[in-house]
Amino acid sequence: MSSAPDYYMIMGVAPDADSESIRIAYRSMARRLHPDVNHNPGAATQFRDVTSAYAVLNDPIERQKYDMSRRREIGGNYFTMRVTSSQRSLALLDEPQVLYLLVELLPERARNAQQLETYLNLTLVLDHSTSMKGSRLERVKVAANQIIENLNEKDIFSIVAFSDAAEAIVRAAPLSDKPGAKARVAIMQAFGGTEIHQGLEAGMAENRRHASKRYVNHIILLTDGRTFHDEQQTLELAERAAKEGVGISAMGIGDEWNDTFLDQLASRTGGTSEYINSPLAVVRFLNERVRTLGQSYAERITVSIAPDSDIKVESAFRLQPSPQPMNAESDPVPLGALQIGGATSVLFQLQVSPLTNLGPRTLARVDVTGDILREQKIGYKVIRDMDTEVKESQTLEEPPLPIMDALNKLTMYRMQERAEHALARGDVREATKHLKNLATRLFSAGQNDLAQSALDEAQRVSSTHALSGEGQKALKYGTRLLIAPTSSAAE
Repeated sequence: MSSAPDYYMIMGVAPDADSESIRIAYRSMARRLHPDVNHNPGAATQFRDVTSAYAVLNDPIERQKYDMSRRREIGGNYFTMRVTSSQRSLALLDEPQVLYLLVELLPERARNAQQLETYLNLTLVLDHSTSMKGSRLERVKVAANQIIENLNEKDIFSIVAFSDAAEAIVRAAPLSDKPGAKARVAIMQAFGGTEIHQGLEAGMAENRRHASKRYVNHIILLTDGRTFHDEQQTLELAERAAKEGVGISAMGIGDEWNDTFLDQLASRTGGTSEYINSPLAVVRFLNERVRTLGQSYAERITVSIAPDSDIKVESAFRLQPSPQPMNAESDPVPLGALQIGGATSVLFQLQVSPLTNLGPRTLARVDVTGDILREQKIGYKVIRDMDTEVKESQTLEEPPLPIMDALNKLTMYRMQERAEHALARGDVREATKHLKNLATRLFSAGQNDLAQSALDEAQRVSSTHALSGEGQKALKYGTRLLIAPTSSAAE
């Protein structure tokens, strides 16, 4: 298992750089990234790495030791990173400008072709509160049994059932007794209330027992209800899970659960949140999520973005493999996995402060880190430094096609968000307008069923001043699914 960072790449110098070049590089990095001059969270993250690298490379004895170990561990590229800006240049303006950066990760082709096994350390955290009684719980049992059947004996598997208390009904272990596990699933009964923190805490305890860099460590939460009084505790638990390398995906069934909360929960770990609109869809959703986990090429991928001190990160949205708003207020941003034959991409929205100087300038330093499962290369890192030129006036040109495509699709997702926000303010007219405009865009995109849902909700809002739970979630998650790129960046 290899985990030594590439200090030369972090410092931006060649492996044969002399001591003076390394000192110059460090001073340059300090002027850009030191927390005293750059208050972006990513600057602090990356400056810590730069300081660690400099401490080794500036010490002749430590550098010699590092060089010897580095020569033994060099193994070539594992994934590549492509960073695309929405503008080739910036205009000299006395007002803020918006800039988008598209970060795309692709497995290195030769390694991507290798068909080695990926092992799971998987925990299902299943809501069996009273509201799950009947077809919902029965379909969950069917899905759990199918997952049990499809996992192999090298996978680690556990199930936690929760309501207002939690119990591990299948303890975390290699799945050697499949009939026994299915029997324990069969006796699940619906009762009690919904306390998600109880379930996830027990799920973390099970997953932690075998958590390893060798595995895809993941928890799948399925619930149909809202949790009360423990949301903040649960989000803090998710942040701890991310630090331990455990992802959490959240699936809501029906229309009573809190979608904003589950989005926040999943985004803190690089997981995904999804809407299951009927008991019949439970089996398909759960099995599909487990299948994609088993196709991981790299896990625990994070991206740190350190814009220059006059630039601020406003938002981050993962485009693929599963469209998901990400938390841009902390750094690094967890992205989850890079799948075999796939790509992982995220779109950052930046705000550039008014510019006063013409000529070349730096924009941001993007640092992506991940664990290569199949070759056990831990903490593999790729860094890109983005720069641009400030000109007297803006060049009139459209953003690159991948960014245009993402922004057009994000617009529809944002329209349903704006309708919700307008309704929360009590502005029924504005909410209705956004929903009608969304319907028009969806009809133009050929999404007729979703467009009709938007029209139905517009009429409902106009008459009742409220969205239906089902309609709101159908529009939110339906427009989100449209955001995924139409063709893989890996092609």
